[in-house]
Amino acid sequence: MQLTRRRALAGAAAIATAPLLPPVPVQAAAPMADKQAPGYYRYEVGDIQVTVVSDGRNTFTLDDSVVTNAKKEEVSAALEKAFLPRDIFTIYYAPLVINTGGKLVVIDTGNGPVANVNSKGAAGQFAANMAAAGFDPKAVDMVVISHFHGDHVNGLLTADGTPAFPNAEVLVPATEWKFWMDDGEMSRAPAGRMRGLFKNNRKIFDAGLKKKVTPYEWGREVAPGLLAVETIGHTPGHTSYVLSSGSGKVYIQSDVTNNPNPFVTHPGWHEHTDQDADLAEKTRRRVYDMLVAEKLQVQGFHYPFPGLGNIEKDGNGYRVVPAPWNPAI
Repeated sequence: MQLTRRRALAGAAAIATAPLLPPVPVQAAAPMADKQAPGYYRYEVGDIQVTVVSDGRNTFTLDDSVVTNAKKEEVSAALEKAFLPRDIFTIYYAPLVINTGGKLVVIDTGNGPVANVNSKGAAGQFAANMAAAGFDPKAVDMVVISHFHGDHVNGLLTADGTPAFPNAEVLVPATEWKFWMDDGEMSRAPAGRMRGLFKNNRKIFDAGLKKKVTPYEWGREVAPGLLAVETIGHTPGHTSYVLSSGSGKVYIQSDVTNNPNPFVTHPGWHEHTDQDADLAEKTRRRVYDMLVAEKLQVQGFHYPFPGLGNIEKDGNGYRVVPAPWNPAI
């Protein structure tokens, strides 16, 4: 039907006399966040509650020194295969807080407050995330140390050099303690990283803790449900743990590997902080063969957060299958 001239004029007049509708207000966009939520994750092993507490991460340019027995191009290819940047390497850190029901136990303490400042908050997050998870450091009964590298022991002290866990017993591997507290070993340490480690450990354990530690032996339960096991090579006294309660069990591997990509997929590659790289490789293969055979879950200090996974054999190496995130505890 054609629109007549009279109707068109009437319609135009109606539009002209109609009141204007108020403009629809534009909603402002939500502000962009500048950081993640506090990093902690809980799960249960039998009657024991485990809280993985992120200490952050360290990211740096990949060079030939990261893997001492493989070419940078090979490492880059392995990272790319894992959907990671070719020329960037990332190390994650994740200490644990274990509530046995009768004891509150910390395993390793992260990079500490100085690293938090120096990294502009990228690392050294353990204290803040632990508080966000609801833990008071004064309530910690025991701190169990796996080995004496800075990313595991520096969090034993606060920024002013006093004990970060003032009421806790600090337990250390007897073999590790003997090595790092030996003046002869310190005098023979090569300049650079090793000499720096001796100096740092003396500052923490001598000046900070006044040598108030309890050395422990392998093959013994150092806390309720926590069995210390020998995994040497990374350091002379490097220690891992089997946490057991009821039918639940998890293997806490400390630094048997660094980031699983590429050190689980390529167990023969030597990471530059392994003190005895050949022995560390033998330990790594022995442990991972056991994890596969026993279908034992593993908690990795340097795994991407939260670091709980399952291991399967994959050619000449292994593959980590991350445990699914569980919204319930």
